[in-house]
Amino acid sequence: MKFCYECGTKLVEKHLDGEGEIPFCEKCGTFRFPIFNTAVSMEVLSPAHDKIVLIKQYGKDKNILVAGYVNRGESAEEAVAREVFEELGVTVNEITFNKSAFFEPSNTIMLNFSCVAETEELHINEKEVDSAAWYTLEEIEREIFQGSLAHKFLLEFLRNFKG
Repeated sequence: MKFCYECGTKLVEKHLDGEGEIPFCEKCGTFRFPIFNTAVSMEVLSPAHDKIVLIKQYGKDKNILVAGYVNRGESAEEAVAREVFEELGVTVNEITFNKSAFFEPSNTIMLNFSCVAETEELHINEKEVDSAAWYTLEEIEREIFQGSLAHKFLLEFLRNFKG
């Protein structure tokens, strides 16, 4: 954040005890802590824990994890359940936090979770998802968009997955 979100003045770095160097608006006389979006991404496991679903969106031919923004007043876990249901028509449980990462292109903190679908029967919301498919744990690493944040989250999940 380079400019004050209240008055538009260019921010300067100023020391705040216990916090370090924080953007400061000299006009407002106020520290401006960073503001960013919050989103969730999910490894959605099949009921047998032997497959993960990947989706394609926005006309792109790249498999990614299910993901979406956290709504105001909603917990990250509630966003996981809502997004999976909205995109795939599936109820999930066993929602577990895995890892977080900052995604610079959209100024978003991404919170990665795993969850378990109650069924493998998908009811794709075609307004949000172009296609979706289940992949075994053996094939999923080569099917996901290589080098993406989704790929990094998936690799971390698979390293720690106990089945």
